[in-house]
Amino acid sequence: MRALGWSQCDIIIVTGDAYVDHPSFGMAIIGRVLESHGFKVGIIAQPDWRSTEDFARLGAPRLFFGVTGGNMDSMVNRYTADRRVRSDDAYTPGGVAGKRPDRCVIVYSQRVREAFKTVPIVVGGIEASLRRIAHFDYWSDQVRRSVLVDAKADLLVYGNAERQIVALAQRLDAGEALSSITDLRGTSFLRRGLPEDWIEIDSSELDTPGPLAPPVDPYADEAGRLAAQPPAAQVTAAKVAAAQDAAGRAPAAHQVVRFFRKVPNAARERSVIRIPSFEQVSEDAVLYAHASRILHLESNPGNARALVQRYGNAEVWINPPPIPLSTADMDAIYELPYARRPHPTYGDARIPAYHMIRFSVSIQRGCFGGCTFCSITEHEGRIIQSRSEDSVIREIETIRDRVPGFTGVVSDLGGPTANMYRLHCKSAAVESACRRPSCVFPGICPNLNTDHAPLINLYRRARALKGIKKVLIASGVRYDLAVESPEYVKELATHHTGGYLKIAPEALADGPLSKMMKPGVGAYYKFKELFEKYSKAAGKEQYLIPYFIAAHPGTRDIDMLELAIWLKKNGFRADQVQAFLPSPMATATAMYHSGKNPLRRITRASEEVVVPKGTRVRRLHKAFLRYHDPENWPLLREALRRMGRADLIGNGQQHLIPAYQPVGVRAPGSGAPGSRAPSLRAPGSRAPARPIRTQHTGLPKSGTASPGLKNRSKRSRAGRVGQR
Repeated sequence: MRALGWSQCDIIIVTGDAYVDHPSFGMAIIGRVLESHGFKVGIIAQPDWRSTEDFARLGAPRLFFGVTGGNMDSMVNRYTADRRVRSDDAYTPGGVAGKRPDRCVIVYSQRVREAFKTVPIVVGGIEASLRRIAHFDYWSDQVRRSVLVDAKADLLVYGNAERQIVALAQRLDAGEALSSITDLRGTSFLRRGLPEDWIEIDSSELDTPGPLAPPVDPYADEAGRLAAQPPAAQVTAAKVAAAQDAAGRAPAAHQVVRFFRKVPNAARERSVIRIPSFEQVSEDAVLYAHASRILHLESNPGNARALVQRYGNAEVWINPPPIPLSTADMDAIYELPYARRPHPTYGDARIPAYHMIRFSVSIQRGCFGGCTFCSITEHEGRIIQSRSEDSVIREIETIRDRVPGFTGVVSDLGGPTANMYRLHCKSAAVESACRRPSCVFPGICPNLNTDHAPLINLYRRARALKGIKKVLIASGVRYDLAVESPEYVKELATHHTGGYLKIAPEALADGPLSKMMKPGVGAYYKFKELFEKYSKAAGKEQYLIPYFIAAHPGTRDIDMLELAIWLKKNGFRADQVQAFLPSPMATATAMYHSGKNPLRRITRASEEVVVPKGTRVRRLHKAFLRYHDPENWPLLREALRRMGRADLIGNGQQHLIPAYQPVGVRAPGSGAPGSRAPSLRAPGSRAPARPIRTQHTGLPKSGTASPGLKNRSKRSRAGRVGQR
């Protein structure tokens, strides 16, 4: 601040990540965007939360403190899907773990409030964004309040938030009180009571039989018929009538009064949906699923309405999502003067997350896939926001010319998904009115433009740049979209795959796939056929790396067994696997907690979802993905016998797992630490062939094979499987 000649910052951002001035880091984008609008911005990165000292280093900001957990949710960052503490943190210098607290948005906000009692606090980032309403917290196994309430913040901004954070800063700078700023899209705040000019749609209960309204006298006048209705209907009807008058429509001469669950389109902007209160969803998992369904239905900026949820005497009000950024907006944001490297105070310390993305370029935001285990839609939205080709090309040139260590290889041109660049609804009117959670499930919407030509042109321009040797695609490819454009698959296989391409079937059985909102395995086979065809035509030996999730809601033991058999048949062996992690606000998390399916209307009698819960069943589902690991064999033998599939236990190629246990290998959790399991190998039986090598352990050089693999097919020898 002294070097800049500042006496005070306008805004101070507190973040749980190390500070990297790169457009892949949210706090860098927000800081640079605010700076471009003339504000003085300070950043406090990874402060010591045990005291207020670090939080007070820059003094009090003139406008507000912005608090974020960083690029990742702090609980996901610190704990695995099995609730074990991670040993590292990719967003910390040296990858050191433990540099941020659990639920750091809450903790940081508390420390800021201790240091500066009267300065406004605005919370944002993905941790706050996905906790804007009452949410199931997997780590404590209970429903927690909105982070706005627990952090005692003045305002919550959700989504990427550039537009609302700039508007907020400008209005505060103009002298407007924060408490009066209640009309910004993409924000949430506490208020008491409903404004008089708003229509409330009460959806705090499920539709259940109730007392009938008294019969209406057909000879009564309008006032008499209205008086005969329940009080709630009287109030709602009066507000709807007022909205109709405001819209310029005269009320009908004769009107039947009923309880309104819907309001005219003219009144949508002044209507709010009351979802079940925190107390209700805490005690009733079915109401939790109902609230989750409403939230996801109200996610399209074109038709979403405000939501309100009661917390005791206060109410959390959530405004509709922000309007998507234009291409010009996206270009302006990503072409701000980022240093594109970590802050110099870190010296030579390696920040793993930065090293992973320093040569990559974000070309779009948003995802219309709607996968229920993913929260991208709830954070970035389902409408794709793309940059221009020229902007992307300029960023590649900047990387080439300015980023240390660049060797000519662009590590990724992508985003949440590799191949949604410039894909959009064919009709703006249809897009604005649509309430589907996915544009590609159960099939690709006929209104969706799936033309990959702009993306193909971008790839060709990028690799034609002087000094660019290779442009790789590391973001996950949505293969059901890719097969709509064989030319794109050809381009991908011929020029942009470095030996392996990751795609995510996630499951094979209809049960889990329907709960994930993922395409069937037929789309995978069609993509595989095209990819192998074009790889062969290019003279390349390349392989697909499929990703799968264990223990997802809707998954039965038999589904995982069938997947394990498929993996073995196709020569895939997983190095690492990941069980489903119920992240806040995801639709699949509502399934996990409630056992109901929020993809359909929720009632007490609505569809029940099979949920693999508990350590043992989750461990079993992971074991099926790693069927080749001897440590999993005892658990799998027990399960196969229980399932009546003991025929899969044996020492032949047709068996899933052998009948013996190698010397020194025991099942996890069995026996004393360091103990060696007795050998169960049949007398005279041969030791198993050396494990197939994978992308993590290294593959044999082309044209060579280890002795135990010489008789195996080239496809099986190179088989491998990834897992998130």
